[in-house]
Amino acid sequence: MVLLFGAAGFAQQHESAHEPSQHQHEATAVPQWDGSPEGKAYSEFNHHLAGVFVLLIGLSELRGGLGVAMLAWSRFLLPLAMLGAGGFLMVWSDHEAWPIGYKSFAETYFSDDWETIQHKLYAILLLSVGALEMLRRTDKVKHFAWGLPLPVFALIGGVMLFLHSHGTHPSAHKIAIHHAVMGTTALLAGACKITAGIKRQEGRSPWGIAWAVLVLLIGIELLVYTE
Repeated sequence: MVLLFGAAGFAQQHESAHEPSQHQHEATAVPQWDGSPEGKAYSEFNHHLAGVFVLLIGLSELRGGLGVAMLAWSRFLLPLAMLGAGGFLMVWSDHEAWPIGYKSFAETYFSDDWETIQHKLYAILLLSVGALEMLRRTDKVKHFAWGLPLPVFALIGGVMLFLHSHGTHPSAHKIAIHHAVMGTTALLAGACKITAGIKRQEGRSPWGIAWAVLVLLIGIELLVYTE
């Protein structure tokens, strides 16, 4: 938890013997976070925790792809993991953003900080699709079309990973490669899930298995993420 809340100490600077000008104060009020040891640890922890959630999703979907009737309760792992990941991202995705950082709600959601906005969009999508999947898996909604948001989310998430930039980060190139690999995997996973829905095979589904395996692969990619 130190990684989640330790960023608060970066909000202030020690004052010098002479009072700095307003311009100097603004320039030094918040030191470089991206690429710092604390910033890297914070980001890597978030990615690794997301990997755990994604692995839970992949394992639950593998049961469905294999057509295994036992452990029927595991079908709820996907919506619960999505809701958990979405809730975590909504709060802790960025140390300087609302609600844990110094930025207000408006500064977080209506600024030109595309990196932070993307994190919050991921959170909103995870919460929305997770809630819908919970409704589907408790038979509150039954039409097959309600199953489309899940693979569409995978496709949108994959595209967003290609657009997700850490331009000022010292390891920006390495991070871009990580994101490109995960984005490609997510696009393949979404395509397999859509195909599985079109085929709508009873019991064992090769496309359903491919979807689950690719989701598991994304989880592993997140677990080995480094900056």
